[in-house]
Amino acid sequence: MARLFLLFGLLLAWTPLHAEPARLKLAGDAAEQWVPFTLTPGNQIRFHLKINGRDAVAILDTGVSVSVVSSSFARSAGMRISARADADAVGGTVAIGWASPRSIHVGALKRTGGRIAVAQLTAMATGSKAPVDALIGADLLSCCALDIEYDRHRFRLLPSGTMPFTGASAPLHQVAGSKLYLTRLTLHGQRIQPVLVDTGDGGAITISKAAWMRTGMNSKRITTSVSYGLGGPIEMQLTVVPELHVANLTAKHVELRIEGADSFSEKTGLAGRIGTAFLQGYRVLLDPRAGHMVFQPGALADQQPIRSTSGLLVGLDRDRLRVLHVMANSPAAHTGWQDGDTICRVDGQPVASGDSSDTRWSAGPPGEVVHLGMCDGSRRTLKLADFY
Repeated sequence: MARLFLLFGLLLAWTPLHAEPARLKLAGDAAEQWVPFTLTPGNQIRFHLKINGRDAVAILDTGVSVSVVSSSFARSAGMRISARADADAVGGTVAIGWASPRSIHVGALKRTGGRIAVAQLTAMATGSKAPVDALIGADLLSCCALDIEYDRHRFRLLPSGTMPFTGASAPLHQVAGSKLYLTRLTLHGQRIQPVLVDTGDGGAITISKAAWMRTGMNSKRITTSVSYGLGGPIEMQLTVVPELHVANLTAKHVELRIEGADSFSEKTGLAGRIGTAFLQGYRVLLDPRAGHMVFQPGALADQQPIRSTSGLLVGLDRDRLRVLHVMANSPAAHTGWQDGDTICRVDGQPVASGDSSDTRWSAGPPGEVVHLGMCDGSRRTLKLADFY
C-alpha cells in the first residue's frame, strides 16, 4: 500500500564559529567492518553506534548536513548544550542547540572533536514506538565511500575511490558548506536537478511542483499522501510513473511524490529528493568525493510498488487503527472517511496491539469488500479499488 513515509530533511549549513575542528579516522580494516541495520516502520536505516563510548541508536541520514543527537541522549551523556538556533526541516522549522561530543564511532569510522546539533527527535519521525538517539549525516559520511547492501541489511564506510562492485553510475557531488549529496534524474524527457540523495527520507522519489509541471505528465492519475518530518506533517500528491532515469540507470514502476508550491525543496533550491524506498532496490555506493554513485540491481529492483486500494493511511494506536490521512479520489474519500477516525475490528477480528499486519487489508485485491468495526460501535464497509 502507499506507506506513511517519513523523512528528516534537516538542513544545517553552519556551526558556531568557536567549534573545534573535527578529526576523522577510518580504520585500516574498513572493508571488513560491516554495520548491520534494520529498516524503521518509516523505511529509514536504523543502526547501532557509540557516542562518547555510550551505546546509541541512529538513523543513517545523508539528508542532514550536520549530525544530530536527541536532547534526551545529550543530557544523559552529560553534554553541555549551547548556542540555540532554528533550522529548516521538512514540515517547518526546528529548534536546535549545539554540543561537543568527545567521540563518535560508526563502523570503521571514528570522529573526535567537532560539534553536533541537538534537537527533539520524536518517535513519529521514524514511525517507531521509541525515538532514536541520533541522525548521522553528511558531515561524518562524506569523508568516505558509503556502500549500502539493502538486500543483506548492512553498510560499511570505505576509502573514497574504492569500487567494491560494478553497476550503473550517476554523478554525485556535494553542496559547498553543507556537504549534502546532489545528483540529477530525468523524467519524461525532462532533466530534473539538483536532486538530493537522502537516505533519511523513507519515500522513493519526490520532486517539486515546478519540476512536475515541466514534465507535461499532468494527465496521470494522482492521489495524495502525507509524510512526517522533524518540522511536522506535510501533504503531497502521489502517483506511480512507468519509468525514470538516474543518469544511465533506468528504473521502472516508480512511486513519485509531488510537493506543493512553497515546499521544502523550493525553499532550499532543490528540485527533489531520492529516498530509501527507491535506493533499497539496489546495492548502492555513494562516493561524493569521487564524484559518482553506483547502482547494482537487487531483489526489489523494478518491483511494482504496493498501492493502497482503500485510500486509508492508518497508524497503529495500541489496540486500534487511527486514520492519519484519507487519500484523494479513493474509495475512502468517496464514502466520507475522515482523518482521526478509529477502527477497532477488521472483518470481525479485533485489532491486535502492536501487530502491523492489521493494515494489510488496506491494499487488498480490487473489488474486495472489507467490513470495519469502528471504535464508536458503528460499522462500515469499504469496497477496494484501483484509483491511482
